[in-house]
Amino acid sequence: MRRSGSTPRKVPGASLWIAALVALFGGVAGSRAAVAEELAVFAAASLTEALQEIAAVYEQQQPGLHLDFNFAASSSLARQIQEGAPADVFFSADEAKMDGLEKKGLLSSGTRRSLLSNSLVIVVHRDSRLSLRRPADLLDAKFGHIALAEPQTVPAGIYAKEYLKKQGLWGKVIDKVVPTENVRAALAAVESGNVDAGIVYKTDASISKNVRVAYEVPAGEGPPISYPVAVLKDSRQIESAKRLVEFFESEAALAIFRRYGFLVAAPQR
Repeated sequence: MRRSGSTPRKVPGASLWIAALVALFGGVAGSRAAVAEELAVFAAASLTEALQEIAAVYEQQQPGLHLDFNFAASSSLARQIQEGAPADVFFSADEAKMDGLEKKGLLSSGTRRSLLSNSLVIVVHRDSRLSLRRPADLLDAKFGHIALAEPQTVPAGIYAKEYLKKQGLWGKVIDKVVPTENVRAALAAVESGNVDAGIVYKTDASISKNVRVAYEVPAGEGPPISYPVAVLKDSRQIESAKRLVEFFESEAALAIFRRYGFLVAAPQR
């Protein structure tokens, strides 16, 4: 037993040990405070670079907020949402996928916006000597394989199929078509030289150094392409998700979309 008035015995290194614990738990608490809120954004693969840049700007304006992206084909994302995947915002590459979620009552009322548009191009590898003067040139034997995003379900593939049907070419080139998981996979197939050509969005072609545009579909000939965005009804951060969608409509965000080649839809009021 310690005598009254005696000096407590010091444990060697105790102060350092306590300081280490304080630093450890203080660091954990600080890291949790640094990211106080996270929004899950499910977005079409073609939006990847633009949204990542927009996220960097938005997160600086909203300390403690982190945007967690899931980039994939819109059809795949819509299916994940229907199956209960936790998501706060859905940014689709076509209206049909958003329509499907709205019909099932999965969107937060009044948050849906159609913000962007795009156009189609036919690309070949940058070193390819192939050229196209018109889309019918795809019938030439030198175009043995043509990559498209899955034409039955993925928006980029559906748009490409619609365009080829309008040109009277779909039935003639279908045996050449190599369906891919999404538009970025179609682009990658051309970049790798595994196919002779691919039909992708103009915005996708612009970010690749390994392809060149052989033919740009004129605006009047291509299908109407629309990118809608909406907050999901089951979002756990409805108000934060709404503010994010509003930011997508801001001039700061729209300027970034434009720089990546997206066409901005007329404001919705």
